Amino acid sequence: MAAPVRLGRKRPLPVCPNPLFVRWLTEWRDEATSRGRRTRFVFQKALRSLQRYPLPLRSGKEAKILQHFGDGLCRMLDERLQQHRASGGDHTPVSPSGEKSSAPEGPAAEAQDPSLPVSAQPRSRGSGGYWPARHSGARAVLLLLYQEHLNPSGCSFLTKEELLQRCAQKAPRVVPANVRSWPALRSLLNRNLVLRAHQPARYSLTLEGLELAQKLAKSEGLSSLNAGTGPEEPAREEPEVPGAASAKLGASEGGGQQPPLELGPGEYRVLLCVDVSETAGAGHRPELLRELQRLHVSHTVRKLHVGDFVWVAQETRPRDPARPSELVLDHVVERKRLDDLCSSIIDGRFHEQKFRLKRCGLGRRVYLVEEHGSVHNLSLPESTLLQAVTNTQVIDGFFVKRTADIKESAAYLAFLTRGLQRLYQGHTLCSRPWGTPWDPEPGARPSPNPLCSLLTFSDFNAGAIKNKAQSVREVFARQLMQVRGVSGEKAAALVDRYGTPASLLAAYDACATLKEQEMLLSTIKCGRLQRNLGPALSRTLSQLYCSCGPLT
Repeated sequence: MAAPVRLGRKRPLPVCPNPLFVRWLTEWRDEATSRGRRTRFVFQKALRSLQRYPLPLRSGKEAKILQHFGDGLCRMLDERLQQHRASGGDHTPVSPSGEKSSAPEGPAAEAQDPSLPVSAQPRSRGSGGYWPARHSGARAVLLLLYQEHLNPSGCSFLTKEELLQRCAQKAPRVVPANVRSWPALRSLLNRNLVLRAHQPARYSLTLEGLELAQKLAKSEGLSSLNAGTGPEEPAREEPEVPGAASAKLGASEGGGQQPPLELGPGEYRVLLCVDVSETAGAGHRPELLRELQRLHVSHTVRKLHVGDFVWVAQETRPRDPARPSELVLDHVVERKRLDDLCSSIIDGRFHEQKFRLKRCGLGRRVYLVEEHGSVHNLSLPESTLLQAVTNTQVIDGFFVKRTADIKESAAYLAFLTRGLQRLYQGHTLCSRPWGTPWDPEPGARPSPNPLCSLLTFSDFNAGAIKNKAQSVREVFARQLMQVRGVSGEKAAALVDRYGTPASLLAAYDACATLKEQEMLLSTIKCGRLQRNLGPALSRTLSQLYCSCGPLT
């Protein structure tokens, strides 16, 4: 007899999907700290990486897909887990209510899509008829986060200290006596109105929280345009764009300086650009255009040097109808069918394409993974594909969208197109030179909204050419990054000290002993934390450039 169907709402996933692993790593870190061992840094890095991972892990071996988890640490977790089970424990995560919640089957529930404009996000269940009382802490938090969301020079999130400071200025009565436990903030997190991410914690509005905050702002007479007004604060430093360290190695340098382009409201239309490779070849590629036409999506087909889909704001009344001016919106989509994803992982295109997408000049990157047939018929196991997709979202910072077939992919593109049309409606768009996003050209009038400072299509496509002419410095940096352990930041630090292979070889020739050659690069400072390159990597590079015979 079949088990009775259980009705009602599903319990939410626990806040911490791997509480045992977090507890054990914390214990090992504290023990190493008390004994003065340097392994505390290893445990701390692994703990941060685990706390960012949103899915439950069944064993220590599975944790190897995360950053800073090596064979030794995974073995320690498996041994501790075996002892825990032998003593009668269970590894199943425990929900806050005390009942066990099973690990989710299939792909994890999709997080809020950062690639979509706010007005285009799909509705989801959650807050119900919740309405925070006037002069309550929850209401103050929602309105403060809403003001930060509307602030064009803001970051769309606030830390707990910033929330407390602003509450103390505007509503001192709602500030809790004990800042460690803030019931209002905890209630908003439990209701899925506020999202907590990163370490230290950053708080931002979810889709449901944004809708509720908009209603609260209207009820208090605050419009969406002036809700963020108030005393002007010093502009924050923009967060570093992923891949910016690599982009410094070789940004596109155009020939002549073009006058800045400005498109006012009503002077442009938002158009989807489809790469020509998506319309020709094997499979169901022509079907994609038919689906876009059926959904009445304004689109054009052209050669894109990076990505499969981008959106442009095209001038509606150009001086030259054959060559209208175009600005690229800050969104790019890379579409991968599962069989294509397997081939790209095998032949190395997977990492190379992600690297080029990170430095293409666009900030909102979407990885569209499309199902194709049975996963059992693919050239790679399903676990490998899931690991690659998870790394793309958790480590590389892409938003991963999974679709069932080409029709759902076309519907998602149509959804994005209409959302972007609503988002940019009524805004004035300005061009900016190639480089870090939202970095205005010297002497140019800064855009009032960083979202509207965009690359021209010609600059974007020219800067993304795969085999464009490169300087010796750029080729040297790419060569260094082929060595295991040399990241973009480390390669940038190396080429800052030694701009060409000839200068590095001359420095090696000037060394008196072999030991001095091996330690030549060990003290070079890398990254934002200015840590040393280290003796191991310095020794590897010295062997690469100083060995006359083949490497062993």
